[in-house]
Amino acid sequence: MSGLHRFGIVAGEKSGDILGASLILALRDYFPRAEFFGVGGSEMIELGCNSLCSIERLSVMGFIEPLSRLPELLSLKKKLQTRFLKERITAFIGIDSPDFNLRLAKSLRKKGLKTVHFVSPSVWAYRQGRILGIKESIDLMLTLFPFEEDIYKKYEIQAECVGHPLADQLSVEDRGLKDRRDLSITESETVIALMPGSRIDEVNRLAPIFFETAVEALQRYPRLKFVIPFSNPETELLIKSFMERMHILIGEQFRVIDNSHKALGASDFVFTASGTATLEALFLRKPMVICYKLASLSYFIGSRMLKIPYVGLPNLLANDRIVPEYLQSAVTQDALLAELDKFMTGSNSFSNALVKFERIHKELQGGASEKAAYAIHNLVFES
Repeated sequence: MSGLHRFGIVAGEKSGDILGASLILALRDYFPRAEFFGVGGSEMIELGCNSLCSIERLSVMGFIEPLSRLPELLSLKKKLQTRFLKERITAFIGIDSPDFNLRLAKSLRKKGLKTVHFVSPSVWAYRQGRILGIKESIDLMLTLFPFEEDIYKKYEIQAECVGHPLADQLSVEDRGLKDRRDLSITESETVIALMPGSRIDEVNRLAPIFFETAVEALQRYPRLKFVIPFSNPETELLIKSFMERMHILIGEQFRVIDNSHKALGASDFVFTASGTATLEALFLRKPMVICYKLASLSYFIGSRMLKIPYVGLPNLLANDRIVPEYLQSAVTQDALLAELDKFMTGSNSFSNALVKFERIHKELQGGASEKAAYAIHNLVFES
């Protein structure tokens, strides 16, 4: 264990960067001299991961959108595969971005390298036939949610449910008051977090509707304040350009910040894109409305493959529609304003949701990164 170990690691977006950074820290307890290289964001790079390209190059969603980037993605896959094989890495760890990472893992596994995937693809939601391809691609699947582990074991794929690192990192205790003080927001003010996503295409589709809703909401509730977090310089520029176009001034009423946890901690109510931000809001016990919008053709394809009644993680984990969610053309200013009205007038207390948030949070706590690192250690040293 004290020898030099090299890990190939590829994360595809902001949430993957957070998971990757937490995992790198935990792996160093088992592999003190470990080196990490592949693709990572600012948090992974800060911990010494050598990123061979910007993480933004993998931040693409949908069924059709990746096709326009196919030559670039194929070139990156070949570059990483060549480097990982040359270095004879101890193991390859793909974090999310399954369409890219599982293809890379399959190529590496055929060459005798051990492969791990962290964050199960949504095989329970659509494209269930993918699980046979996953079986050929990986030696170990690390899942975030308990129900996912059973699916893989049914197909004799080695899987470990580790929970979610954010469930350990985020706590409701005193956080909101501190975050408000940091942003110079008083305890009595009502704050709405607008979270249109971490990817460019998400922001392009959701930010205009979120801002239209905010402008109209101020006509009804002029003392509202809004906090808008961004995940990277590209989304920051895009958010600010939308605000400029809509004559929304950045200042005391609209804050743009680079910390989603702080934005959520300071908020009373959240409009958010579907994804990891919904879990962050759940862990911090924030009433929310989930919005999901894809390119029209991607949604046309995906909606016909979908096997689940919800898209929002809180609803999936509760197996109940405890949080309002709006998809595609249903994401409108009128719909979002109606949900805000319910919150502001107290006609929807969200008390049922908040009770279930507590239960889900406890289920996902328990040292996720440490469990993941231990499972990878066992894979590396298994006979």
